[in-house]
Amino acid sequence: MADDIDIKLREVIRRRSYRRGHFKLASGAESEFYFNLKPTMMSPEGALLSARALLARIRAEKVDYVGGLEMGAVPVIACIAALSQADGRPVNTFFVRKKPKDHGTLDLVEGLTPDETLTGKRVMIIDDVATSGGSIVKAADAAKAAGAIVETALVIIDREEGATEALERAGVRLLSVLKKSDFL
Repeated sequence: MADDIDIKLREVIRRRSYRRGHFKLASGAESEFYFNLKPTMMSPEGALLSARALLARIRAEKVDYVGGLEMGAVPVIACIAALSQADGRPVNTFFVRKKPKDHGTLDLVEGLTPDETLTGKRVMIIDDVATSGGSIVKAADAAKAAGAIVETALVIIDREEGATEALERAGVRLLSVLKKSDFL
């Protein structure tokens, strides 16, 4: 079943989120192709397929929480939370702000109640796309600073441009639903 979901997801991404041209990436690198997964994650079909594909892999890792850096991870993390609840096997989620708000609780890690903590919890970091791994490392560092054990990260697409190696150096194993080579 995961294979059918992955195939359907790849086609939605190809239609809604894959572009050829000249692009500057968040990492600063330049590329001939671009994955903007927001149009996929914000469509009903893409949101459902993304959440299902990720959820199958999350459950196999037996983690306590999944979270990621705003903005790339937030749409799909919300879908994962809702779908996992509907399936009767809820997955706890959170997100990491790029910088703390200057008002309210000033929290960097959001989505937890005052009596919830990541201390000692197995956490998987989620993102939409991995290029250099920088966003994942930032989210992992924030989760670790909050006491989490972070050993895995999961993305919808691995651009196969160094994220696996960068995360390995940080002690995090990268998993992906799809890879750049699935689109070329």
